[in-house]
Amino acid sequence: MLSGSHYGLDGAKTTPVTTLGASAVTSLSAQREGRFPLRRAQLSDEVAGHLRAAIMSGVLRPGTYIRLDETAAKLGVSATPVREALLKLRGEGMVQLEPHRGHVVLPLSRQDIDDIFWVQATIAEELAATAAQNITDPEIGELERIADVMAAAVAASDTEAIAAGEFAFHRAFNHATGRIKLAWFLLHVARYMPLMVYAADPEWGATAVAGHREMIEALRRRDTAAVVELTSRQFSDGARRLVEKLNGSGIWD
Repeated sequence: MLSGSHYGLDGAKTTPVTTLGASAVTSLSAQREGRFPLRRAQLSDEVAGHLRAAIMSGVLRPGTYIRLDETAAKLGVSATPVREALLKLRGEGMVQLEPHRGHVVLPLSRQDIDDIFWVQATIAEELAATAAQNITDPEIGELERIADVMAAAVAASDTEAIAAGEFAFHRAFNHATGRIKLAWFLLHVARYMPLMVYAADPEWGATAVAGHREMIEALRRRDTAAVVELTSRQFSDGARRLVEKLNGSGIWD
C-alpha cells in the first residue's frame, strides 16, 4: 500500500494519457448538462494531475513537448485549463517553457524519486505513530471495512475501485490521527505518485491488501513500532516499484 494520503505502479495496463480519469469525465459531463458547474481551478487541477502522473510514470518522457491544443483535444477540455495546468507544472519543475516551441518535459532523476519518497515516508511515519496511539475501535472497524472492499476490487481487477479503496484507507487512517494539517502536507506530496499505475498491477494490489490486513492487526494491538515499520515498508516498496518501472521505460539510458 502507498499513500493516498500515501501514494501510488504498473504492470501492463495504465490509464491512457489521452483521457481524464473517471471522476473528471463525470464532472465534465455534468458541466455540459448544466449541473454543478466545475470551477475552472478544479478542472486545471484535474489536467495537472493527469499530466503529472503521466510524467511520473514515464508515459510522457523527458524531452517530450506537451502541445497545448493537442492535449486539450485529447482530454476533451478547452485550452485554458491545460495552459493553467502547465503553469502549475512549471512551478513544480516538471516542465519548462521553451520560446516558440512550447512546454517540454524535464528530466526526472533517481534522486527526485528518492526525495519524493523520503518526504512522504518521514511525514507518514509520524502520522502512523500518532494513529497507533489515538485510533478508536470504531475507526479500526472502518479500516477493516475499506480493506474488505478493496480486496474485492483486487479480486475483480477493478483498477479504479482499487485506487479509490487505497485512497479511502489512508484517508481514514490519517483522519484518525487528528493531525489534519500534517496529513494535508502528506496529501500534497502524494500527488506525485501515479496511483492508477500502481492499481493496475495485480501483484501490487495483492501486496497492498495484505499490508492493510497487517496494519489493522498492529493497530488492534496498539503496537506503535509495528505500525511505523509497516508504514516505512510500504514507501520503500513503492519507491522500488517506481524506479523499476522507470528503469524499464529507458528514461535513464
